[in-house]
Amino acid sequence: MTQTYPVDMALTPEVKAFFDPATWTISYVVKDPASNSCAVVDSVMDIDYAAGRISYESADEIIAYVREHDLKVEWLLETHVHADHLSAAPYLQDNVGGKIGIGENITIVQDVFGKVFNEGTEFQRDGSQFDRLFKDGDTYTIGTMNCFTMHTPGHTPACMTHTMGNATFTGDTLFMPDGGSARADFPGGDAATLYDSIQKVLALPDDMRLFMCHDYGPNGRDIEWETSVGDEKAHNIHVGAGKTKADFVKFREERDAQLDMPRLIIPSLQVNMRAGELPPADQDGKTFLKVPVNGL
Repeated sequence: MTQTYPVDMALTPEVKAFFDPATWTISYVVKDPASNSCAVVDSVMDIDYAAGRISYESADEIIAYVREHDLKVEWLLETHVHADHLSAAPYLQDNVGGKIGIGENITIVQDVFGKVFNEGTEFQRDGSQFDRLFKDGDTYTIGTMNCFTMHTPGHTPACMTHTMGNATFTGDTLFMPDGGSARADFPGGDAATLYDSIQKVLALPDDMRLFMCHDYGPNGRDIEWETSVGDEKAHNIHVGAGKTKADFVKFREERDAQLDMPRLIIPSLQVNMRAGELPPADQDGKTFLKVPVNGL
């Protein structure tokens, strides 16, 4: 039986990518083809971690693009709680508007890392920092364009994939075909669950455009961020060409055991579980990030 989806996959939204070389992250502005409405996916707030200094050059590029093209930002979407970059969603919201959305299992992430970072009871673990908590199969609109979500856990419990017309944004569920897949060893991650989530994405039509959240230029190639379901099914080095779930789990677990923690995981988690906000300032107006010793 052919799968049906609650979007018009004949629609081709305009997708503008912004690559952040410091974190290998690709952010997107996605425009409804029939209006000036748009969404921003996986924005980046810059941090000089050694100096403890926050800045907004990456977000300012998006703001300039939105203003130059007279766009109306309706959504600021996070595909998951990123461990490798900080979200700029509140900064964008203050400057160009939009509602901040993430998967409903953000509450699981908040509970786990609220303990890791020894957050007090004032840190709400109910997802209330976000404007919308998406469930699997939820729909929403960008202007006149219908969009829908798929819960695709495995990398993290809160991972969501967003489909907008013939464009799907996979977060870290998939990488480019020669990049394979993301790690599944963070708290709440699971390789077998990630494999199942990838299969949900690969059940979309073969000509569905897929947009990655990260690319690392394997073997020295240029950075890329767009592929298709058909290309992933045929060529993805971790799951393509009929690779089995058992083979994937064995590879992923062995590979993950060799990986270092992401360079920015400590500041990223503290900020991103707060929807991109820094921790509250102390009584002197100073803001601090915690480093849990032997906590990760």
